[in-house]
Amino acid sequence: MSDQPERWTQATVYPDMWADPENDPRDSGEGSPDGESATLQDYLKDYRLTLLMKCEGLTPEQLARRSVPPSTMSLLGLVRHLAEVERDWRNWISDGDPLPKLYGVREADFDGACAEQALVDGAYVDLAREQAATDAALAPHADLGERLGEDGIAVRELLVHRIEEYARHCGHADLLRECVDGRVGQ
Repeated sequence: MSDQPERWTQATVYPDMWADPENDPRDSGEGSPDGESATLQDYLKDYRLTLLMKCEGLTPEQLARRSVPPSTMSLLGLVRHLAEVERDWRNWISDGDPLPKLYGVREADFDGACAEQALVDGAYVDLAREQAATDAALAPHADLGERLGEDGIAVRELLVHRIEEYARHCGHADLLRECVDGRVGQ
């Protein structure tokens, strides 16, 4: 007997996918977007959605399940971490005082990811709010070469960095989800 879940996917067309193409909300059926900014925004949207897809259908206990000791990483921790990171990115481009940490001290996003429904609900609210606020802060800056904030970070660099952060953590989410219930796929 093994306590490891059996690997599975909901996809029937391509067994290495998370969902069949006609059921994948990341595929709009439209061609790729025109222009650099639209392409970057499209990738960011898809990675954000991928993270949510990896978390859907799980209980608070499953979302809070840690990977392997001594890591504190969990799917819920990733949701909280990315909400915190979205806030940090706004601090990078702001000329004002930095916004306070959402969850307190460093690493509290992971350390405080407990199996409580209210905490899970709050994490999703935090993520959506912080994503929308960062998107709104960047919306007036159509020139990807424009430099913002005290350090003069280019809008392009910030967009690419956001994509990189979500992509890296979606890779973590792949492994975490597989450990929770065996579900696999891109």
